[in-house]
Amino acid sequence: MKLLDRLGNIEMEENEISVNSNGGTEQVKRMIGSMLPEGLLNDFQVICSRVRKIDESKIRVYWLHDLPEDPETSHIKDKSSRDRFHKIVFCGNWQYNQYLTRLNLEPEEKFAVIDTPIIPFEDYTNYKGNNEEIRLIYTSTPQRGLTILVPVFIELAKKYPNIHLDVFSSFKIYGWDEADKQFEPLYDMCRNHPQITYHGFAPNDVVRDHVSRANIFAYPSIWMECNSRALIEAMSAGCICVHPNLAGLSDTSGNLTDMYQFVSDQQLHAQLFYKKLDAAIDKVQNNHSFGSITQQRIYANYRFDAKRIAKQWENMLLELKEKYPEGTRAPVKNLFVYKSN
Repeated sequence: MKLLDRLGNIEMEENEISVNSNGGTEQVKRMIGSMLPEGLLNDFQVICSRVRKIDESKIRVYWLHDLPEDPETSHIKDKSSRDRFHKIVFCGNWQYNQYLTRLNLEPEEKFAVIDTPIIPFEDYTNYKGNNEEIRLIYTSTPQRGLTILVPVFIELAKKYPNIHLDVFSSFKIYGWDEADKQFEPLYDMCRNHPQITYHGFAPNDVVRDHVSRANIFAYPSIWMECNSRALIEAMSAGCICVHPNLAGLSDTSGNLTDMYQFVSDQQLHAQLFYKKLDAAIDKVQNNHSFGSITQQRIYANYRFDAKRIAKQWENMLLELKEKYPEGTRAPVKNLFVYKSN
């Protein structure tokens, strides 16, 4: 049985937002939950980002997926909030250091960094130098970079009639259908261009199938994010990954991708991205990237391998279970109370 076929049954906490979402946080949470030994999570309350109710009978693990400025997570600047949890897990090194710096936190034993996992791509089949068609792909929500990608691609399509862009992008992945309305003109630009296929939202296995056949992951991100699961999957699949060094993307990539300097001016960003994407297309046409892509895949498949990361979670939870037996798990008094804005 393939590992992907096992995903679905989990024992991690859901909230009113996550229950209808298939975003990266939810996919990762459900993946790890399905890979841990049966029954291990019975002693734990694993909360992803949004704290609602505290179960005093459980060992509480707070798993952060957002930025320190987010009001749903910034409360951990208060010791009374941190005291509610037995472990606080960050999803990447850049994010961890942002919390230390911006919330003025001191490193402590309670903190841990565990990378975002993916199922590595087994076959390296998408390097197609000198083929008639060169396939580009975008697999993130629209606000992260689609407004730059689409006009840049349309210009490049005038130069390269053999390029094609697959766009998997919609807020439906979070269950936020209404949020797509402001991007409908951009989606229509995709739908109406003969060299672009707009797919909207699709299940991860469908997206992965297209990523496995793509040559270039085109990601002119303008969005501060802790890391990017879309980028990790593209690296594992052997795509040339073109993206800026914004926020956690540099840590995620390991400097092994076609990364460029981020600029806040979107017009200048588009010009930089055009040049970088043009060069990536040329690489595919002339077989100039095979060696670097091989190193990129080895790195991504090891660092972000779901089996290895699930084992890190298992070891951490077993240590916590030994350290906090039943009867010792209640938080300190004067509990922090979250107040929404």
